[in-house]
Amino acid sequence: MTTDIVILAAGQGTRMRSAQPKVLQPLGGKPLLEHVLDTAQSLQPRHLHVVIGNGADLVQKHCADRPVRCWHQQPQKGTGDALRAALPGLNGAERVLVLYGDVPLLTADTLRAFLAETPKGAVGLSTALLEEPRGYGRIVRDAQGQVQAIREQKDCNMKEQSIAEVNLGMMILPVAPLQNWLADLSANNAQGEFYLTDVVAAAHASHHPVRPFIFNDASEALGVNDLVQLAALERIYQRRQVEQLQRQGLRLADPERLDIRGTLQCGQDCWLDPNVLCIGKVRLGNRVRIGMGVVLQDVDIADDAEVLPYSVLEGAHIGSGARIGPFARIRPGSDIGVAAHIGNYVEVKASRIGAGSKANHLTYIGDSEIGTGVNVGAGTITCNYDGANKHKTLIGNDVFVGSATQLVAPVRVGDGATIGAGSTITKDVAAGGLTLSRSPQRSVPDWQRPKRQPK
Repeated sequence: MTTDIVILAAGQGTRMRSAQPKVLQPLGGKPLLEHVLDTAQSLQPRHLHVVIGNGADLVQKHCADRPVRCWHQQPQKGTGDALRAALPGLNGAERVLVLYGDVPLLTADTLRAFLAETPKGAVGLSTALLEEPRGYGRIVRDAQGQVQAIREQKDCNMKEQSIAEVNLGMMILPVAPLQNWLADLSANNAQGEFYLTDVVAAAHASHHPVRPFIFNDASEALGVNDLVQLAALERIYQRRQVEQLQRQGLRLADPERLDIRGTLQCGQDCWLDPNVLCIGKVRLGNRVRIGMGVVLQDVDIADDAEVLPYSVLEGAHIGSGARIGPFARIRPGSDIGVAAHIGNYVEVKASRIGAGSKANHLTYIGDSEIGTGVNVGAGTITCNYDGANKHKTLIGNDVFVGSATQLVAPVRVGDGATIGAGSTITKDVAAGGLTLSRSPQRSVPDWQRPKRQPK
């Protein structure tokens, strides 16, 4: 059967207390709607539609790079009215799967099973049996057990409120009769809206089969109405990612204290201490160790490397056996070589550090290329910015840079050179030998330190 998917994303989300549309609120580092779009696209529908309303320009802009048709619902008069807005795009489809832009945890496997078990021409309902059904629409059945209707919470009588089987929201609807069903909807209810769920009663009345599909994990269908619910979904989402990684062999000191806002790929025998944050695309090789409080963003870390606590790495490659931190910052465009050491309070930006080289303390390295076996002393600075342009510092192999050195770029240091501590280097340094620049030291005898004058 040819299937279209419609994602309803027009709601205002006033309880979020945010100027941003609800469907663009972040979960796991990307907007709620993006989670739903990713899942929907994986099902390969004939067409994918998004109904927009509140914050329409922002939502439409977010969909611009996807094969999505956007339909405007203005004003927002309920879910039935929202689907009515997308009807012109459903011509040629046999059925439509209705999803919601604020229900981000749905899995493609569950939706495939839902589609497979809904026969041609039938209405498919997503349902669950809950001990506490408050807030959900109830599935109303007749004496033979056939679904008659869905009754929203605010419209339920006392008997209906005791029903444990609830509507989770996602529906599969045959397109041929849908236009008539939507045209006949009434807003005569507690909220004065056109409920999409009322098409179930219309389907029953016209003898179309209604097939409930019970979700084994009702948490997949959890939606977001406020920041409390968003935080609860974040924890569920993070737990899912962590459990999947653990099954693939990732070792965690505390599975509750890893946050992934993107993707994390790990080799064998990796170890992560608590409170690690992964953003964007993070790849760890084999036997990588990550210390407490580390932030990794779009980094590639090779085998046997170690990142010590409270370091921040972004947009960088870390070579095998390298050691980073603690309290180091590796900025975008950096390539740290095999077995190199970048120590505490060292910042590296857009630089290549050769194999076995070390910068262990209180150093800034920017726009530089450093060879192999180099030692950069504590307090060294590459002065790469002249107030208008960036300049390169080039350091050869087996160079020793003494502590508190300033390398004023552009400058080149030859292989095997030694630079004395406290030097300011403004000219190229030849290979080998010692280079230093220091003011003469002098002492002033009988000098008195100034004293504070009494008021």
